[in-house]
Amino acid sequence: MPKSYRTLIEKYFDEHSFVESNINSFNNFIGRELQNIVDENREVVPTIIPPEIEDFKIRLGKIWVTKPEIVEADGSRRAIFPIEARLRNITYSAPIFLEVSTIIDGVQRENFSTQVGKIPIMLKSNYCHLNKLKHGELIEKGEDPDDPGGYFILNGNERVLINVEDLASNKLLISENNVGPSRFTGRLFSEKGALKIPHTIEQMKDGIIYLSFTTFKRVPIIAVIKSLGLCKDEEIMKLICEDKQYDDVFINLYGSVDLKTVDQAQEFIGKSVGLTISKEDKLVRIQERLDRYLLPHLGTDKESRMIKAYNLCKHIKKFLMVSRDGVGLDDKDHYMNKRLKLSGDLLADLFRVNLRILVGDMLYNFQRLVKRGKFHSTKIIIREKLLTSRIKSAMATGSWVGARSGVTQNIDRTNFLSSQSHLQRVVSLLSATQENFEARALHCTHFGRLCPVETPEGTPIGLRKNFAMLINISHEDLGVEKIKKILEANGLK
Repeated sequence: MPKSYRTLIEKYFDEHSFVESNINSFNNFIGRELQNIVDENREVVPTIIPPEIEDFKIRLGKIWVTKPEIVEADGSRRAIFPIEARLRNITYSAPIFLEVSTIIDGVQRENFSTQVGKIPIMLKSNYCHLNKLKHGELIEKGEDPDDPGGYFILNGNERVLINVEDLASNKLLISENNVGPSRFTGRLFSEKGALKIPHTIEQMKDGIIYLSFTTFKRVPIIAVIKSLGLCKDEEIMKLICEDKQYDDVFINLYGSVDLKTVDQAQEFIGKSVGLTISKEDKLVRIQERLDRYLLPHLGTDKESRMIKAYNLCKHIKKFLMVSRDGVGLDDKDHYMNKRLKLSGDLLADLFRVNLRILVGDMLYNFQRLVKRGKFHSTKIIIREKLLTSRIKSAMATGSWVGARSGVTQNIDRTNFLSSQSHLQRVVSLLSATQENFEARALHCTHFGRLCPVETPEGTPIGLRKNFAMLINISHEDLGVEKIKKILEANGLK
């Protein structure tokens, strides 16, 4: 028996790397996420345009990354390998190219590809020169053939991105409160692209259920449902209760009985929020906020309002099942309710913010040139060094978007095992100075996913963990249509 399991584990490591999940995450970021982020900012429309032009747009198209290269002092370009980057204290990075076109009065005038910056490349990823090299070839290139890769080289330093463990987005988790007006609180983080909006559901002593998100503080949830277009009390009742009657639903419906149309509900919300503008402007403002900031993961356009209303009914039902029927609370420490952010996800967050800054800089340069009457080509408004320096600075210092620090660290090279351990580290976003006993404890769902032994002594105990050796983290983002087909194939009507 002992020999057979050894054979299996040896076979596993012959085919898979220790840091395979991280490398796959980086490949997914460069291959798919980069294009998705550019598509989010596809059209750039300046406010100041040349006087003889009516309509001016800059459109961002295809983005791609080549393999790492270096530009020498004489201007020559050539491929660079990691060993040279380490010895010469330079960054192992590859150029990013972007297709840009200019549309003037509906006609495409200019179309070109330009370098918009450089991005550090993870060793042994698909975009690294070491990818798929054999044992002897790695030695030839000055590399340790047993080094798994999965880290970056910035200014000659080997930096590793620390994986982050966070609560799952787009999922309602209900917890019990010891103090406060509401005995139970439902929390949901709705995430889409750069938006991550916390939503809170509470029930006060009067029985009314309130929803809070962004500037909407404790607005009656039935008023929000009616403002989305679901105005019939009977329909709301059916969606929440189905076969079981809750008195709380009648209390809530009675509280919003005067709101019979969408406009009345939206006006009521405007008063609750404290908007003191004309009725027409108030309705437009409320609609914009509901579309953009209410459950953005379900959509940010008019068409998704009804889906949002149905989902709010579903959330009320879950809330009442916990508060009235005694259904069990959600376990925040269950690994089903957690998500891991690997290198690709962290870099996507960084790139998304910096691409917005690059677009803002392009607009500023364009409008400055237009005012002077010196604008000739879109090529001159793109500053290549801006994106490069910001990404490199964040990765070299570990200061990330969202005011987080210590996201990248110098890899621990004390010995081979400490390096492997450092590449497999995962940290929680909870503060190490607070107690958080439950978050620090071993949970049965950690079995096979996280190492039960390896965690530091002292304040970070249980908050800084390490992956299990045979862990494999799924990262494929299934499209909505694909999920629908799978569910329909399993009998969902």
